Amino acid sequence: MTEEDGGRARTGTPSALPTEARVVNVGLPLFADAVRAQGADVIHVDWRPPAGGDPVAVRALTDLYGTRSLDVDAANAEVLRRLDRGVPFLVDVSAATDAVPGIGDRTLLHPGPPCTWDEVCDPLRRSMRAAVVAEGWATDVEAAEELLAARDVELAAANEHATVLPMATALSPSMPVWVVENPEGGTRAFASIGQGPGDVAWYGRESPAAIDRLVFLRDVAGPLLARIVAQLGPIDVFAIAAQGVQMGDDVHMRTQASTNLLIRTMLPAIAQLGAGRRTTAFAEYLSGNHLFFLTIAMAGAKSLTLSAEQVAGSSIVTTMARNGTRFGVRLSGRDRWYVTEAPPVADALFHAGYGPQDAALDIGDSSVLELVGLGGPAAAGSPAVAAFLGGSMSDAARATDEMAQICVAESSRFKLPAMGFRGTPLGVDVRRVVETGITPKVNTGILHISAGLGQVGAGVATAPMAGFRAALLALSED
Repeated sequence: MTEEDGGRARTGTPSALPTEARVVNVGLPLFADAVRAQGADVIHVDWRPPAGGDPVAVRALTDLYGTRSLDVDAANAEVLRRLDRGVPFLVDVSAATDAVPGIGDRTLLHPGPPCTWDEVCDPLRRSMRAAVVAEGWATDVEAAEELLAARDVELAAANEHATVLPMATALSPSMPVWVVENPEGGTRAFASIGQGPGDVAWYGRESPAAIDRLVFLRDVAGPLLARIVAQLGPIDVFAIAAQGVQMGDDVHMRTQASTNLLIRTMLPAIAQLGAGRRTTAFAEYLSGNHLFFLTIAMAGAKSLTLSAEQVAGSSIVTTMARNGTRFGVRLSGRDRWYVTEAPPVADALFHAGYGPQDAALDIGDSSVLELVGLGGPAAAGSPAVAAFLGGSMSDAARATDEMAQICVAESSRFKLPAMGFRGTPLGVDVRRVVETGITPKVNTGILHISAGLGQVGAGVATAPMAGFRAALLALSED
């Protein structure tokens, strides 16, 4: 090639084309695959528009990550401190009417956001009818149905009374509750005593055996547990849970290790109950109840989220609950529910003879555990949970990593040995949920949709996005 310059001709050096390329691909993986197929090095960046390109949500994210981020992050830091540093203690067992604030003499508390009788799903209806009969308000389930349909019994969301209930539990005034105290936060929370497996109301059963179990809890197990807790003094709930996590519990779907640790702690007091039919029945109840610790952990988690709720302006989720019809979330400093349809339990293993067509929608307040670093965030340490997520521990690790993408910190007390003793993800940030399109995973059981057959499987439900998006937009409008 020549170039004329001042009347002189110059010969240029031909340009050499590159013989190899290193490529960074952003967005569609198809292009990265094409480059890789030709033997070239490629780094794929899995980028996508925030919030799926939703312009309203992007505008809210820009505000909350931009001009308001200092205030939001300061509030989040305080919420995280309360969730991570608060120490919940089991201090008492009491009748709900004597402990739970605001529960009326003719009230049933239920899980999830508020709902009317017409909105109550089949398993929860059966549990409510069983509770009405056990309470003595009706002689049988048919009469209980008439009372409930006539609105002669008040229905109220347990979360609005500092209480959390697992699965399809309906809590009546005379039923016993765990009383858990968080001294640092100045809060008390409550949860029902675990009913155990089999023919029980929290699984959506209303049989004579299910009603008898409610009466047993009120008349036998509750008073004996009250004596045990009074003798042992305050019990550090999350110290037991932390040990359980390192022994394979997620402290939601699986609580065997935590349950065994708690019963070992209780043994001296149990031995002093004396011989007799009541003690024998109580021991049989304990020995067959592998989820005994579950509701204690739920009350512990609720005592921390109640403290966190006192902080205004945070983007961290402090309530996440389902009633089998609706799924609701709340943010700290805000009393309002953001509600959408309850999700199915998609990643599931069913009992023989059952399948997705038999499954009720997700139900229960136990998802409060996912908000404090247990359940889904602890999946990587639990082989039992891994079975529902693909079958390998690497699948469980991916579930924990996914939760980390929408959380703002790691727990200082719940550690995962399989991940180098890394803390479980803590603090679900509604900004990150909407930005990434990733919603929390909830480890849960599955109830029969309509036949009152109880539990038919277990699995992992994916929280729906709509409630989180609504909460984000409300926060941005403050």
